[in-house]
Amino acid sequence: MKEKLVTAIADMEEEKAIKLTKEMLDSGIDPQLILDAGREAMTLVGARYEKKEYYLPELIIAGDLLKEIGALVKPRLKTDAGNKVRGKVLLGTVAGDIHDLGKDIVGFMLDVNNFEVLDLGVDVQVETFIQKMKEFKPDVLGLSGFLTQAFDQMKLTVDAVKSAGLRDKVKIMIGGAIMDAKVSTYVGADAYGSDASAAVKLVKGWVA
Repeated sequence: MKEKLVTAIADMEEEKAIKLTKEMLDSGIDPQLILDAGREAMTLVGARYEKKEYYLPELIIAGDLLKEIGALVKPRLKTDAGNKVRGKVLLGTVAGDIHDLGKDIVGFMLDVNNFEVLDLGVDVQVETFIQKMKEFKPDVLGLSGFLTQAFDQMKLTVDAVKSAGLRDKVKIMIGGAIMDAKVSTYVGADAYGSDASAAVKLVKGWVA
């Protein structure tokens, strides 16, 4: 059933994906499996986008579908910490990059784990990150990027955080298919999340 859901999401079969999600939840399946299916499907969508099999409209449709599924799954997951907010996380895809599938999954998983999440979206300018950091006062800043050009934008963002005198007040993580420990060191982040689960684990460790 999980593989059917992965295929339905990746193929943009909205009605089928929603129906499968409801059936899986009603059957008592672990909601985490549905999240895993969503993550796998979005990886396929991202690959198809890179191959130019999909374009921006498909990315938007996939993102909206993920949110629909998330709305169904969320009530089944929010159990471990009641409604107490664990901390604040500011997310955004850096300037020049419009990929948001991975970021959306991270944001959703943080939300269901009782973190307050402010998602700035895609193509976020450095100045916007700084402004929102001052207003929102997050415990963690998450920078997302899918393209190699994102490396320098992430570095510019981290440097700006330092210049604004905010670096000692926040932990910074980066994420994206091409990110690794070397890139994290280059941009001046504290760590990178290899996937959504790893990102959530990082945030839990820092905020605890």
